[in-house]
Amino acid sequence: MPPGIPFIVGNELAERFSFYGMRSILLVYMTSYLCQPGGELDIAPNKESEAWVHLFVGSAYLFPIFGGLLSDALWGKYKTILYLSVIYCLGHCLLACMELAGDTKVVLLFGLTFIAIGSGGIKPCVSAHVGDQFGGSNGHLLSKVFGWFYLSINLGAFLSGLLTPFLLEARRIEGSVGESIYPYFIWLVGEKYAGDLIFGHHYAFGLPGLLMAIATLLFWMGRKKFAHIRPEGRAYFSQLADRQNLYNLSKLWIIFSFVVLFWALFDQIGTLWQIQSRELDRTLPAWIPVFGGTELLPAQISAVFNPLFILLLVPVFSRYLYPCLDKVTNLTPLKKMGIGLWLMVFAFALVSIIQECLEAGLVLHVYWQIIACLILTASEIMVSITCLEFAYTQAPKSMKSLVMALFLLTVSLGNYLTSGVKFFLTDDAGESLLSITEEFWFWTSLMAVGATIYIFVSKYYKMKLHLQDAC
Repeated sequence: MPPGIPFIVGNELAERFSFYGMRSILLVYMTSYLCQPGGELDIAPNKESEAWVHLFVGSAYLFPIFGGLLSDALWGKYKTILYLSVIYCLGHCLLACMELAGDTKVVLLFGLTFIAIGSGGIKPCVSAHVGDQFGGSNGHLLSKVFGWFYLSINLGAFLSGLLTPFLLEARRIEGSVGESIYPYFIWLVGEKYAGDLIFGHHYAFGLPGLLMAIATLLFWMGRKKFAHIRPEGRAYFSQLADRQNLYNLSKLWIIFSFVVLFWALFDQIGTLWQIQSRELDRTLPAWIPVFGGTELLPAQISAVFNPLFILLLVPVFSRYLYPCLDKVTNLTPLKKMGIGLWLMVFAFALVSIIQECLEAGLVLHVYWQIIACLILTASEIMVSITCLEFAYTQAPKSMKSLVMALFLLTVSLGNYLTSGVKFFLTDDAGESLLSITEEFWFWTSLMAVGATIYIFVSKYYKMKLHLQDAC
């Protein structure tokens, strides 16, 4: 294993912890806790808040284009990651200080903008920086390393999904986890009365920013252990305009267009799925150690179980499922992604049925949504991880960061698509023109159409590997 990998992964792990944790609580914060400096609540309607959350996520995945250009043409991957990580930390500082620095919505906007710039800018550079540590002699390890890289950063997402919603919503309620740990933190939060929030949004937004600052410092300390690929400077832009490179990028975008649709559905686990989870019985069975009998927060369902399933399933897929499938068919990355798209159809079909049952007056336990989350996670592994490797290997050697940025742009466009649909389906009062069940089935049908078309389109793509000659 190249010596610089732990420093790179550590930075991405902290970024994933902060970004996913913040995304998991943003809808809850906007619809339940957003208030002005005087303490007066200024919350937003559900559907309007959903649209704004997807707009933010889309923006965070739009800025990778600029990060990729800065990296490949001017600064190089290391400097781009370092500088934009600092901007990222400033954004979290603003969010942690909301209500102390003027109009809360204005501060929220600036904080989210800084985070979108910082997070988006470093995303393509980190994954490409990992790939740059491998050349012709160890390139055969790239597939496994990207799998373990994805596994490691999802550990950060899992821990964040447990902790961040808890920091936002934990209260002093008899018998709750918050009440049991409160005595250990009274020195930090001061005296709280029964029913009071223990920590609140200052800590929920502040802790991830602190961890990101520590990770940025460690990344700087490991600067001499990386393999550095020099930026191309002005020559980069002439290569970008090269006809063959443009042809390669256009071929990639044919495949990426289907991944856009995948992300339009996937990222609704933090919005539409979260709203559904509010209607489910979220009490954990008593036989579960430590947490048995406690009630999960709506924001914790997908934020906890999605990365947890990633941690559990990636080794299973890599070691058992993929080799078994490869014996039956030549399991190319394109075939993996095709299977993943259909798994997304099944996941959304299940939550659509769950919503129909809820609207019929049935009481359902959250484990039905957790099963759907398991299927959705399997879809993510087969689409996202595979496409991450696919994008890097198909990218021209001088454009690794840019192509990784284009891959991340699929997340942006998917979220912009979702945001646009939700704004379009929102009335003047901020409520949806469709029922939740109708909206679930709309997305399910759209994904089924896209997955069907992908079967025919993917047959015409010819793969060609482009790896760095040496490190």
